[in-house]
Parts: sequence; structure tokens; C-alpha cells
Amino acid sequence: MTEQSKKVLAEMQVRKSRRQKEDFRAWLCHELEAAGYAPAVEEGFAARNVVAGDPDKAKVLLTAHYDTQAVLPVPNFITPRNPFFFVLYQVLIVLPLFLAVGLAEGLIFAFAPGFVAWWLAPLSCLSICIFFIWWLLDGKANRHTANDNTSGVLTLLETALALPPEHRDRVCFVFFDNEEKGMFGSAAFAKKHKSAKKHTVALNFDCVGDGDSIQFFPQRRLKKNEAALERLEAAFLPAAGRDVQVVRGFSLYPSDNANFKKGAGVCALKHKKVVGYYMDRIHTNRDTILDEANIALLRDGCLRYAAALD
Repeated sequence: MTEQSKKVLAEMQVRKSRRQKEDFRAWLCHELEAAGYAPAVEEGFAARNVVAGDPDKAKVLLTAHYDTQAVLPVPNFITPRNPFFFVLYQVLIVLPLFLAVGLAEGLIFAFAPGFVAWWLAPLSCLSICIFFIWWLLDGKANRHTANDNTSGVLTLLETALALPPEHRDRVCFVFFDNEEKGMFGSAAFAKKHKSAKKHTVALNFDCVGDGDSIQFFPQRRLKKNEAALERLEAAFLPAAGRDVQVVRGFSLYPSDNANFKKGAGVCALKHKKVVGYYMDRIHTNRDTILDEANIALLRDGCLRYAAALD
């Protein structure tokens, strides 16, 4: 990895508070300018995206979110190709919320006078729900974000620094803000650049550092374009014990790619017989794995993809 990537991994994994984000954006823009780019910070609703390149003229968008999440007691377990386990796990995560609400209301009705219980019970329910939402969105920052999404940031950074000057007008790099709070950054970008949203291939790298299967999950319009999928397969090649899959069947990968008609979410997955391909560790202090071979594979693939664009 470049010295810039090593610095991010060692010193800037936490990018959650306003000051942390400002410092990271300033450093990122400085490094991109030193490499010959003219980055800009685009402001939208609840987001500040760093954009290097012309999104309205580029032939491909390479994107990743740079914001980081609150630390949670359990990991966000994602199975993009197994909807049953995906939904089941989300239900299990929410279950403690219902148990807490039920317990609070049971105690209130058991010990408070009736006239007090009838207004205190809904108030307690609302308070507990607000607390859980605050914890998810603005709780204590996770100090370990190697996979989610420092890995995506490094993929873009490594590619930008290695991309030959003659190919730079073909690519626009976009570092999205506030994906963790509801994909605000990519939504603001798509609203501002409507043509890019509809017509430009957008490869979104989110959690690509932990897993030996690199998988692309195209949105419906891109999935219908077999030639475009074959171009991805020709550019992103298996290497060093890692396979690459462009998924044509059912898949659900919830990330910024959802805001682009021709978007594709890119992630690294592991595999088990029962659940199939999965991602774990993220959103917890166990998110410490970043395989440099994955970043190299994706960087080289992006360079080949850009070189082949006509």
C-alpha cells in the first residue's frame, strides 16, 4: 500500500464527528491535489462529499463512503445472497428493543397507579425507541473500521494515485458522507448529478477488506446489460486465492449503490455451508481485518476497467 493508505489505516480510522470528518476531508483533498487532481467538497443535505473528477463527463464513478459508524454490541451480519438469514438476523437485532419496551411497560402497569401508567407507558416506549435510534446513529464511535469502510476508502485512494493521467478524465472518484445515517451523501450526489445517476456505471466499494470472495452486486438496470457485466469480469480478475463473482441472480446489498440506476455494490465475503456467503465483524471492535491483497486486486481491476473504456 501507499504511504497515504498506511496513514489512513494507522491514524484516521475514526471519521465520525464533525471535526474528524473535516480533518479527513482536508487531508484527502491535499493528497489528491498533490497527485494532480482538482478535488471539490460538494455539500448536500446532511452530507459533504469529496469529488475528484467530472461526474457529468466521466464514464465510470468509483465510490465509497468515508463516514464511520457507532460501535455496537453485536456485529451487523449480512448475507447478500440469502434473504432468509438476512431478514432473520435483522429481526433478532431488533428483538431486544421490543423486549425492553415490553419490560418497561410491564413494570409501569404493575407498580404505577392506573391514571399515571396510561400516560407514562407510551412515554417510556418512545424514550426507549429514541435511545436505540440515537445509539445506532450517534452513539460512541467505533475505533476499529478496517473493513467498514476504511477498506473502500483505501481502494479509491490507491486507484486514484495509480491511475495514469491519460485515463483520469474517464473516472470520477466520489467519497460519500453519511452512508451510515441513511445514505445521505450518495442521495445528495445523485440529486445533483441526475445524468450520472441514470446513465453512468457506479462501482461502490463498501467492506472489501475481510473475505476471500470479491463479489459485485449490480442494480437491476446494470444486471440486464450482459456486455457491461462481462466488462467487469474481464477487468477484475481472481488472484492470490481470491475469486471474483459478478452476481446475476437475486441479491440484496444495502449500500450507496442503491442510489444509482447502473450501480453495483462491491464487497468481500466469506462462505459457510448453511448461510452461504456472509459478512461479519463490522460495526464492532472486531472490525480489524483489512487484507491488502483485496485492495490490490480491486485497484488493479479499476485500472484495467478504466483503460478499457472507450
